[in-house]
Amino acid sequence: MTEPYWITADHVFDGETLRPGLGLRIDKGQGVEVGPPPADAQAIPGVIAPGFIDLQVNGGGGVMVNTTPTRDGLATIADAHAKLGTSAILPTVITDGPDVLDRAADAVRTAKTDRRILGLHIEGPHIATAKRGTHHAAFIRPLDARTIEVVSALRADGIAVMITLAPEAATTAQIAELAAMGAVVSIGHTDASASQVNAAIEAGATCATHLYNAMSQMSGRAPGAVGAVLNSHIAAGIICDGHHVDDGMIALALRARPVPDRMFLVSDAMATVGGPNTFALYGQTITVDGGRLINAEGNLAGAHTTMAEGVARLVQSVGVSLEQALRMAITTPARLINQPDRRHLVGQCIQDLQVIHADMTISPLPHTKTG
Repeated sequence: MTEPYWITADHVFDGETLRPGLGLRIDKGQGVEVGPPPADAQAIPGVIAPGFIDLQVNGGGGVMVNTTPTRDGLATIADAHAKLGTSAILPTVITDGPDVLDRAADAVRTAKTDRRILGLHIEGPHIATAKRGTHHAAFIRPLDARTIEVVSALRADGIAVMITLAPEAATTAQIAELAAMGAVVSIGHTDASASQVNAAIEAGATCATHLYNAMSQMSGRAPGAVGAVLNSHIAAGIICDGHHVDDGMIALALRARPVPDRMFLVSDAMATVGGPNTFALYGQTITVDGGRLINAEGNLAGAHTTMAEGVARLVQSVGVSLEQALRMAITTPARLINQPDRRHLVGQCIQDLQVIHADMTISPLPHTKTG
């Protein structure tokens, strides 16, 4: 049937709330209007929503950003995640040599017109060795002019940048410099005290990377990085796969934040998502074992999960409403990366829209009217 046409569902997610009794008008392959549907609208069960937005994607489809920092490599990763409900990603280059960061920046620059590539997440090497996780110790170093220059050049080209660093690996002046460029400075892989974290926030840090993981923990007399982040107004990413963070601790974090909608979902996905069950990183073989990704020492090495699985777990295990889970997977990351329109149905390509079913599975939005 020729366009335009209407699709209606049990609810539509308008970027903020679930709204019953409405439909989406499709014209020329895009969503163009949300409103009361006509009588001949195609009715489908479930929720019509934008694709998920993932700000921490190390790999997918058998490819890692670090080992294949090319435009084709990024496209392979984005393709793998798009098939699983994630319409836009922030490719993440983890701790490595400066040349790898340069190549990743060049790859993102050449992919600037790809709507699925939001920019670049630089996770390390300016982190704490004690909280490095699977990051290679040999490449860890304090924040330096070379990385700042890479960030500056990307921002000058209008490319979004998130940079994860440990407050103890950077000066507050450097954090302020990055923030002034428009980079999202995210606190992570840190053994900092609460006072050091608060100083970084005062200097311009606006985010924390995978809350609870690879950061100084909270105790009764020492809030650590976890406590400082929970008490702050900054955004914080969190992995919801049943391995990185206990479901009860996710629920606690959501209740503890002083303002709403500061928590967002990330996958921290590696090459195994949409790809084979092993891959190489830093010369080691990383393997899926019981749903966990582990390195040769048996330690967690990123995640083997998707945003769709994270949303389902938030709803089914953590007890979050679907509306809140969708804001965590779509709305908050879109705002954080300064692309707020990505949370809306209107203006999106139909390929970037999806249906979420009652059992929390997902499927593509129908591309043509049926019946």
